[in-house]
Amino acid sequence: MSDQLAIRRRRFSQWLAASSISLLANPALSGSAPKQKHIVIVGAGIVGSSIAYHLAKWGVKVTLLDRNTVASGASHGTFAWINATWAKQPEHYHAFSQTGVDAWHELQTELDLPIKWGGSLEWFSSASRQQQLATDIIEQQKWGEPAQIIDAAEALKREPLVNFTGASLVAESPRDGALDPVVISKLLVSAAETLGSKTIEACDVVNIQNAPDGQKVVQTTCGDITADRVVLATGADSSSVARLGRFELPQRSTAGVIVITDPLPPLLNGILVAPGVHIHQRIDGRLVIGEQEGAPDTEAHRARLMGRPTAFPTADISAEHARRLLTLARQYLQMPDKVVVNEVVIGWRPLPLDGLPVIGPSPEDSDTYIAVMHSGVSLAAVVGHLVARELIDGVDMAELSPYRANRVFASANRY
Repeated sequence: MSDQLAIRRRRFSQWLAASSISLLANPALSGSAPKQKHIVIVGAGIVGSSIAYHLAKWGVKVTLLDRNTVASGASHGTFAWINATWAKQPEHYHAFSQTGVDAWHELQTELDLPIKWGGSLEWFSSASRQQQLATDIIEQQKWGEPAQIIDAAEALKREPLVNFTGASLVAESPRDGALDPVVISKLLVSAAETLGSKTIEACDVVNIQNAPDGQKVVQTTCGDITADRVVLATGADSSSVARLGRFELPQRSTAGVIVITDPLPPLLNGILVAPGVHIHQRIDGRLVIGEQEGAPDTEAHRARLMGRPTAFPTADISAEHARRLLTLARQYLQMPDKVVVNEVVIGWRPLPLDGLPVIGPSPEDSDTYIAVMHSGVSLAAVVGHLVARELIDGVDMAELSPYRANRVFASANRY
């Protein structure tokens, strides 16, 4: 670990501890006051689950709602890569992502979470893109990230079963990790429930109204719920933000196919970002394979994606996409002849138009708080902490200031 990184991580730990102590030291904020705050969170993905846990940890009454089940939406269909790589632009977002990685280490220790830290190796097929990657890594180093360019021989030492043919230089990001987003979300929800949080699945929010006493009435298919604040952690479902937060979030949600195998013997130590494909192996041995450029842009595929499905309409079509991704993955990774596919998921990325998170009160309703972002896996731990701070004591956390909903959304294609 570099000296600069060690200093930043130590400062982050001190900041985290200090902010936690300030909350717990104030009885009005810790939940021991006569009137306990009640916050309803809509969306039990990894971001909503993290917010629920952090609020419950500090004594807030929390009700977590999901129209389906915990982590059944965007969190289910994500590659689940924790990182602060070159794509996290501009510099403030890169710094935020670095803090996100640090926060996962803290939360992993706190809750004994199964997160695999193995770094990542990345390269491109074109010479021009490789040259740009080298420039991007230099920038990362200036921003305090211990990324570096290594040669193919060194990369092979890191990943002996990977074919690096054609890649003379490879970018290494040693701090990257990966997790199972469904498992982690359920563990966060369970930890929150142990602290008094309530989770209701198969509960769709129909409307949010203002009560005469200033509270919010959350109207759902499982009854009305009264709350002081409402958090919309609704992922790629921008219509929910418009309907419940009265705010048209400029968002483009793109689809990508994720293939998850049955457990295999150890093949990969970290994340592989090869031309056209992402691959990592979970702690339980399952391979996760994702498309680098998104799903095929064909008329048939566009027709299938209408209605935003999370699965293909037939087993045959699902198997076809699994074979396509496995064939691509085999170009780079030595696998057993027989690989059993466990799941093929259509993942929908919650991507605000400028590529940056949207975190903060709705411009049309200050008591309805929005927490929607791509890179939800990278940011969930730190977002849970910061959002809890803002909701409990009403402070504006400086780290979240670039991501408010009332900003100008300029189009940026970073992903």
